[in-house]
Amino acid sequence: MEYVSRLSTGVQGLDEILSGGLLRTNAYLVRGGPGAGKTTLGWHFLTAADATKGKSLFISFGETAEQLQRNASNLGFDVHHVNILDLSPSPTFFTRAETYDIFSPAEVEREPLAQKLVEEIERTQPERVFLDAMTQFRYLAPDAFQFRRQVLSFLKFLSEKGATILFSSESSPEAPDEDLQFMCDGVIHLDHALQGRVLTVSKFRGSDFISGRHSYRITQGGIEVFPSLRPAEHRIEFAPEVISSGVPEIDELLGGGIERGTVTVISGPSGVGKTTLGLGFMKEAAGRGERSVVYAFEENPHVMIQRCINVNIPAKRMVEVGTLSIVKVEPLSYGPDEFAAMVRHDVESSNTKIVMLDAMGGYSLSIRGEDLQRHLRALCSYLQNRGVAVLLINEVEKITGDFQATERGISHIADNIIFLRYLEIGGELRKAIGVLKKRLGDFEKTLREFEICRYGIKVGKPLTQLRGILSGVPIVGERHS
Repeated sequence: MEYVSRLSTGVQGLDEILSGGLLRTNAYLVRGGPGAGKTTLGWHFLTAADATKGKSLFISFGETAEQLQRNASNLGFDVHHVNILDLSPSPTFFTRAETYDIFSPAEVEREPLAQKLVEEIERTQPERVFLDAMTQFRYLAPDAFQFRRQVLSFLKFLSEKGATILFSSESSPEAPDEDLQFMCDGVIHLDHALQGRVLTVSKFRGSDFISGRHSYRITQGGIEVFPSLRPAEHRIEFAPEVISSGVPEIDELLGGGIERGTVTVISGPSGVGKTTLGLGFMKEAAGRGERSVVYAFEENPHVMIQRCINVNIPAKRMVEVGTLSIVKVEPLSYGPDEFAAMVRHDVESSNTKIVMLDAMGGYSLSIRGEDLQRHLRALCSYLQNRGVAVLLINEVEKITGDFQATERGISHIADNIIFLRYLEIGGELRKAIGVLKKRLGDFEKTLREFEICRYGIKVGKPLTQLRGILSGVPIVGERHS
C-alpha cells in the first residue's frame, strides 16, 4: 500500500475522524456559523506539535494581527512562531482620498492584495496556511466565474509551494459557499445544534474518514472533538470467563454468573437494591485484583460509598487501592459521544473489566433527544468487544402490579436480564430476585427472596410455594404439574 503523508490538525479527535490527519498539499474548507470555532480550529492547525517553527502562516481578512494573537494566547496557543499576514481594513480606510467612483472595488484592491499574498508566501515558504475567510475573495472578483478562477489559482499556487491549506468561509443565504465546497479537497462542518456542538465531514478526497455526526466542545484550551464510536474497530481477544456475584444463590440463578463481554440489565423499582447488586459483582472482581468503574448519573459517590459500607461492601477501600472508581456524571453536561470518549479512555488506559451505568434515566438525559438505542448499542458493543462486562441499572416506575422488565426499549441489547421487585406477603413488603434472560446459557426459572442487610446480600430458596409473584401480590398455593 502506498504511504500517504499527513499533517495533524492539532486536534486528536479530529485526526481520528480523518484517519490520521489532513493530506499534505491539499486544501480543506472549514465552515460554520459565528462562534462555531473556525478560527480556533485554524490556530490548532497552525500550532500543532508537528508544525515546523516559522513555517505556519495565518492570512486574515477580518481581525488584526494584534487581536488574533491576543485571542489565541487567551486560549493557550503559542503563536510566537506563526507568521500573520494582516489584510484587514486599516483605521484610515475611510479617510483616504482615493474612492471607487471610477473603478470598481475589485479593480482597485485586487492587484495590491495579490502582491502582498505572493510576497509573504515567497518570504515565509509556509507548510501550513490558514486563511480566514476565503469568501472575501468574492468581493474582489467581478463575477462568479472570475471568483472561481481566482480561488483555484490561489490554491494551486499554495499547493505547488508545498503548503497544506485550511480555509474558512462566511456563508449566508445571500452569499452561499457551495462553490467553495466543490473547489476544495475536503469539507469540515462545525454546527451549534440544539443537541450541542456537532462536527461532520462531508468530503475528504483521497482518504477514508469516519462519517456521521461527532460532538465537539470549545474550552479554555481550544477545541475538543469526540468521534462517534465504531465498535468493530476496537475488538480484542479475551477469555470468556464467568464473573461471580459473590452470592452462591444468585450464581445459581444465573447458571454460574455473568460472562465477560456481555451486557446485563439489572431492573427494578427505586430502592430495591439494583446498585448494591451491581457493586456485589465489582466486589468479587476486586478480590481478583480487577478494576471496575461506576458512572453515577444520579447518586453522589460519597453517599454510594457510605451505603456500601453499611452493607459490607468495602467500596472505600476498593477506591483507595484502585480496584473501583466512582465517577459522578452530570447528564446535561455531557453529550453521548463525549461520554463514550470518557468511558473509552478509562477502559483502554486502566484495563477496566466491569463498567456500570447507574442509571439509565440519567444516561438518557445525556442523549439530548437523540436516538437512545443507537448510542447505547454502540457504547455497549464497544465494551463487549473489549471483553468488559457491562451492567445497566434500569429503574421501572411501578413498585408492584403487572410485571415490566424495562420501560426504555433496551431489553434487546441485553445478554442477561436480572429483575428485582417488591412483593406484598401477609401485609409485609418483601423483595424478590429472578432472571428473565441469559443468552449464553441456561438459568434458574424460579424467583428467590432477596434481602440486603448489614452483612450484605442474602438470597433465600426458590419461592415455589407462591403463585402470582409477578403481579407483586403473590398468594400461597400448590404448584400444578
